[in-house]
Amino acid sequence: MNTHHTFPGIAARAARTDATGSIPPENWQDLKDSGYLRLFHPPHLGGTGADAATQVQAMEALARACSGTYWSATVSALLCAKLISTYGDERHHRLIRPLLTGDRLAAFAIVEPAAGSDPATYRTTVRPTGNGYTVNGEKSRITNAPNADLAVTLARRDKPADDTGPDWCLAFVDLNQPGVRRYDIPHMGLRGMPWGGIVYTDAHIDESDVIPLPFTELAEGMTWGWLLVSIAAVATAESALTASVRHARRRISFGRPLAHMEGVQAQLADSRTHIDAARLLAHRGAAERVAGASARDLIGMLKIYATEMSVQVTARAVQIHGATGVTQGHEVERHYRDAQMNVIGAFATNRLREQIAEHLGLGPAVYRPFDWLTPTGLTHDPVSLDGLTTG
Repeated sequence: MNTHHTFPGIAARAARTDATGSIPPENWQDLKDSGYLRLFHPPHLGGTGADAATQVQAMEALARACSGTYWSATVSALLCAKLISTYGDERHHRLIRPLLTGDRLAAFAIVEPAAGSDPATYRTTVRPTGNGYTVNGEKSRITNAPNADLAVTLARRDKPADDTGPDWCLAFVDLNQPGVRRYDIPHMGLRGMPWGGIVYTDAHIDESDVIPLPFTELAEGMTWGWLLVSIAAVATAESALTASVRHARRRISFGRPLAHMEGVQAQLADSRTHIDAARLLAHRGAAERVAGASARDLIGMLKIYATEMSVQVTARAVQIHGATGVTQGHEVERHYRDAQMNVIGAFATNRLREQIAEHLGLGPAVYRPFDWLTPTGLTHDPVSLDGLTTG
């Protein structure tokens, strides 16, 4: 794949993708032709075995062309396929190869309607049957849920009394079967990305496609998701900055271009600095990850910095554009909406901060009852003024 590919066809269709909330078939054909879907895996799985720099450059190029298309394609070909290859075995190569050719699409089904980052509230359960397993439960706010063929599903295990294995598993669920219902959820940003829910009602899973797994180990696989979201954030910020520089050069206000105003220059300079810092961190994290290191804390820090930076940069872009920047259909308005989604997606940044703090030796973020008010005296009744007189 040409590492300087800018996906011109996908970029030209980005506004339409956002407006219609649907990825055009032409985008998928462009992705197949470019080889993008094959970049992240070794040749024996049907990939190209691209190095880390090539992967990051290609990811940013696609995310700059169309964030919604990037999310849908990369969740399937990178995150889901990596989870399958990491925790599965040779029997699961049959699931990976169609994801890399673009003939099938995968979703990572983890979040539930009443639960975000807290696994203690997850209720989806896998149970053994006479000929495999069934899964019951509902996953919500899932990328690719409405049209995926396969769901890499995090579920609890309904274990026999003598089963001392992990309480959790990854289940590779065929979504094109009875017992599966999907639905769409309207969303603010990344509108082209399919997003919604999956309801399982005794859906069948082959025995080999249920992988018992400690939840703590799953976080290692999810690190790929943090990386793909971070690169999306860098790309969105870069696109917003490009639009801002272009507008600042062209827009004349009070007899001079916006680009000659000190305040605008300061905003653009800050954006340039912050984007480049995030990009360097992304390349470092990807290089370590592709080389086989965990890089979990590093990529966690990247996810926090890059996604929140992107919100700041796109907010500056809106300010520089003025009323034009909040006009529906304008590219900066789209980038601003997309940037917000990255902060929440794949793992909320506030929860990541807690995990990083834990690894600094601060211990787990466990709730304990506490009383803020009594030591301050604020629980006392106010002094009554009845009967008081002035001297």
